[in-house]
Amino acid sequence: MRAELLIPAIAFLFGLLIGSFLNVCIARLPLDESIVTPRSRCMACGHTIRWYDNIPVLSYLLLRGRCRDCGAGISWQYPAVELTTGIWFALCAMTVVDGHGLSGDVFARLLVHAVGVATLGCLLIALLVIDWKHYLLPNTLTIPGILLGLLFACAEAVFLNDNEGNVVLKRAPDINAAGSGRSPGNIFLTGTEHLIFGRLLAAVGAFLLLYLIRLAYRAIRKRDGMGLGDAKLLAMIAAFVGFAATVLSLFVGLMLATLYAAALLTGRRAGAATRLAFGSFLCLGGLVAAMYGARITDAYLALFR
Repeated sequence: MRAELLIPAIAFLFGLLIGSFLNVCIARLPLDESIVTPRSRCMACGHTIRWYDNIPVLSYLLLRGRCRDCGAGISWQYPAVELTTGIWFALCAMTVVDGHGLSGDVFARLLVHAVGVATLGCLLIALLVIDWKHYLLPNTLTIPGILLGLLFACAEAVFLNDNEGNVVLKRAPDINAAGSGRSPGNIFLTGTEHLIFGRLLAAVGAFLLLYLIRLAYRAIRKRDGMGLGDAKLLAMIAAFVGFAATVLSLFVGLMLATLYAAALLTGRRAGAATRLAFGSFLCLGGLVAAMYGARITDAYLALFR
């Protein structure tokens, strides 16, 4: 099998295994239970799940979505999370395969970025399901996620080439200097500082953006309309992808949430005060921004050139 197919296929299988672990996190973190022990068990009868009944997706199909011991139904969430994670890992692997001809440092940075995007995808998939089911965005995922995003930024910065990403302050023409033309200018921020500090400021700015919206809503409506979990979630996304892509994720999340709310209101299945799992829509926006954010923002900015 060619590498163009083999590597994404391996990544897909690995993603299925990670997706199975994410299901454990989704089931246990909202209950403050350990994600390590005990072994996976049926939520209906409590029987420990046998290893051959715990194969991602395949076991669900062979068991026809039911527990072997008690016959209770198994939620479709389990294979859905596993498949989604597998597909996400395959997409990340494809970006690495597409860049196999790049120079050493550039390819290494691409590889680090792909691993970071895969990690962000895992966090977002888990948070999406947890918030949808429990209206909860656990600090045990968002806060370590922010730190992981900054750590991946540092790892990417290691492979920056000399002068790549530098922020330069241009000098005015010096007519007294020998020769003609402008000075090359002074470096205001090196590429490393630009990348790392940019992600850090993006995380802080994203948090403050939603925090200020939360304060404004409370001042106007005299009640909370958004939790701090949403602000920490947006900060986590920003730590991984930067501020521009984070704005895109917020825009996509708002549009999806608005469409969903409009559908509920039209069908009279909700009222103006109905609670909405906004974090889940932010997670969807984050997935779009993480995978396609650069292409979308470049296409948008090209309209003004």
